[in-house]
Amino acid sequence: MRSNYRFCRKLVREHDKDRYLAGLFVPSAKRKHLFALYAFNYEIARIRELVHEPMPGELRLQWWRDALEGHARGDVARHPVASALLAAIEKFSLPRAQCSELIDAHIFDLYDDAMPGSGQFESYCDSTAGALFRLAVTLLAGRELQGITESLQHAGRAYAITGLLRAFALHASRGQVYLPLDLLAKHNVARDDIVSGKGAPGLVAALAEIRAIARGHYQEASRRMTSLPREIISALLPLELVPLYLDRMEEADYDPFKTPVEVAQWRRQWRLWRASRRH
Repeated sequence: MRSNYRFCRKLVREHDKDRYLAGLFVPSAKRKHLFALYAFNYEIARIRELVHEPMPGELRLQWWRDALEGHARGDVARHPVASALLAAIEKFSLPRAQCSELIDAHIFDLYDDAMPGSGQFESYCDSTAGALFRLAVTLLAGRELQGITESLQHAGRAYAITGLLRAFALHASRGQVYLPLDLLAKHNVARDDIVSGKGAPGLVAALAEIRAIARGHYQEASRRMTSLPREIISALLPLELVPLYLDRMEEADYDPFKTPVEVAQWRRQWRLWRASRRH
């Protein structure tokens, strides 16, 4: 199993640097299991990049569902991420339903359908970054989520929205629009304005409103975090990077059609360190 954990750690370090940096501040005994969870998230989130048609992607997601249920074809134990994930699930009694929720949410990624409305947009955020936060809290805190579900919901929405905004250019280049159509319509922005890369006069205002929504969720999550146990806060540490990215997107030279939206690593590490000390 050691090689599996090393594989997961390397995968997260190379492809999900923010969660990797935040994971360095959690207790060492649980760190490898947290990285297994993050590696699983990366594996299912990147499927769109590996397939040219939705059906092969659906089959890959189904393999992960079957692996969770013990019905996957092939030797699951030889898959380093699946093996490490299943070990974490057993050790920490992680709810398999939340892992399946995460898998199901990424079906949307395989298609070029637009996000119909704000309700569906929030549900997608809750079932992706939100579900991952819930799993991380269960792993690190080892407790039920009663009483903190709203805090986790705000955290998940803030993190997911910010991530989708960071990847706006990438999604547009391959014909995807994650931003809700009702909000875009409010600013007279059509889906074709985005996937064509031309933009529209109202796009700046639409993106500004969505950033404000993300910032509002971040502020509410942060307010609630002050009363949470340290173990739960450590699971939510990636949230601390949200303002850095939102601030970057509000600078004068920001162009939503240029990718990626990045912040210097030293600034991210510094903010995570300060947050870990503060809490």
